[in-house]
Amino acid sequence: MDGDSVRGTSVIGSTGLTKEMPIRGRGMAGQWPLQTFLELGALPGAVPCARLHVRQMLWEWKLAGLSENVELLVSELLTNAVRSSQSLEPVSPVRLWLLADKAHALILVWDASPRPPARIDANENAESGRGLLLVEAVSDQWDWYLPLPEMGGKVIWALVAAQ
Repeated sequence: MDGDSVRGTSVIGSTGLTKEMPIRGRGMAGQWPLQTFLELGALPGAVPCARLHVRQMLWEWKLAGLSENVELLVSELLTNAVRSSQSLEPVSPVRLWLLADKAHALILVWDASPRPPARIDANENAESGRGLLLVEAVSDQWDWYLPLPEMGGKVIWALVAAQ
């Protein structure tokens, strides 16, 4: 799937605003005027590379105020995607879309594993396992879906509204 073939359908976020979400079935041209796409190898450097890209794009789009939350969400979602992709044979790349308007940023991360995201009961001494809790706390809304069958894998998305 290339960056231009994302499809959309409407959802209502916790802000009450209806936005086009990249889901199979309907085009979304013009619904998110600001868009960027990255395909990265499932390597340790993918996460910092994506964070830097997101920071720069938000700055260029004059949405730097969203940067801290969006970068944290990208880190958590992409780290999970890299781990999922590394567990597959063959290892596949991961994909990141960042879509925005002047009030919202939408992060989408794809990996080749169809397994749904799962919360891990992490105790206070655990060094990992809190990613989805952070995603819930930082985003206004998040979810996941299985894309078109020919694409495979899953997409996890998170929406952030400007304060």
